[in-house]
Amino acid sequence: MPAFRLGINYWPRRSAMYMWQRLDLGEIAEDFAQIAELGFRTVRFFLRWDDFQPRPGRTDSRMLHRLIAVMDALQDTRLDAMATLFTGHMSGVNWLPDWTLDPKTPHGRFRTYSLDREMQNGIGDFYTGELLAAQVLHAREVGSALRGHPALWVWDLGNEFSNLREPARPQDAAHWSTMLTQTLRRASGAAVTAGTHGEDITRDRHIRPSSICEPWVFATMHGYSVYSEFARDRLDTEAVPFLCQVMQSCARKPVLFSEFGNPTCPPTTGAPHPQLSGFECLSEEEMSAYGYAVLDRLQSRGALGAFWWCYADYAKTLAALPPFDRALHELTFGIVREDGTLKPIAETLHSFAKENRTVIAPPRPIVDEAEYFSGMPQALEQAYAAYLREYE
Repeated sequence: MPAFRLGINYWPRRSAMYMWQRLDLGEIAEDFAQIAELGFRTVRFFLRWDDFQPRPGRTDSRMLHRLIAVMDALQDTRLDAMATLFTGHMSGVNWLPDWTLDPKTPHGRFRTYSLDREMQNGIGDFYTGELLAAQVLHAREVGSALRGHPALWVWDLGNEFSNLREPARPQDAAHWSTMLTQTLRRASGAAVTAGTHGEDITRDRHIRPSSICEPWVFATMHGYSVYSEFARDRLDTEAVPFLCQVMQSCARKPVLFSEFGNPTCPPTTGAPHPQLSGFECLSEEEMSAYGYAVLDRLQSRGALGAFWWCYADYAKTLAALPPFDRALHELTFGIVREDGTLKPIAETLHSFAKENRTVIAPPRPIVDEAEYFSGMPQALEQAYAAYLREYE
């Protein structure tokens, strides 16, 4: 049986989402060496779309050279890469090339950041038409640049892409997925998946896992107990495995859980429901216990692997910049503190890696996709209640 894949999501401590503009290969090489030493196998990292495709028909050659240098650093430490291509949505902000913005579309729930400033508009319909054509060109260019690179394990089409804009119809999402998957496969020779997340299956966002995941090598899912409205509390260790099994059931594919974690509370927090910028958080000790329990459940219920969000707490010098200026909790998801020291969760993940667990067959489906989406929101509540009866 294949090994259960343990991975980490990565932005550098000192630059975070400004990584490509402020690239420090020395810092990145040190981080990758520590990641490998802790027993991780894969690094999921992100190509901020507005950095890499400044015009519809042009990929920035300087950024491609920087991308290859980061991939070489991964190869040097014998780590695999999951490269996330169209990173528009990230940590509560939609980072977008200005040419993708639609003057008729307000930014909506998530603010838009483009040309180093906040914009009032959101993205156009990128699942179809000219915006899709521009993505195909970009996928071909970036895919070709990494063709044959030994560190490239799999592509991730986009990070929580439905947070940029929901597709008008499930067919549009499926077509977008197929077009970009085929392009990346041909250009790079590597397999493809994409970063679907909890709200894609806890709300009807006009996405159906069975169709959007059809061309992918496997499905992915992201989930957090503090962000999941159905979770029983911030320490609910069943919320993430439940999302994994719903995705397994609907996609009819194996699932890699490519994001899980929670924000860390400051040491002085003693409240019964501690919060950071409006979101509940976990102490370092709670995080360690939570992380192991979730990993254990994911592996025992058929997941291909799990990737912690994220590598490091970010430097406080970034606190005045997006996304942190309105979301201080985003500073503290790391397994490494701002000063570079390890949190207890880092040791927990290292110990889990040493167990050398394997992938096992997933359990029987727990929902029928058509019935589940047609029955929302009650279907979600009923499915979670049934899941808890079976596993607790």
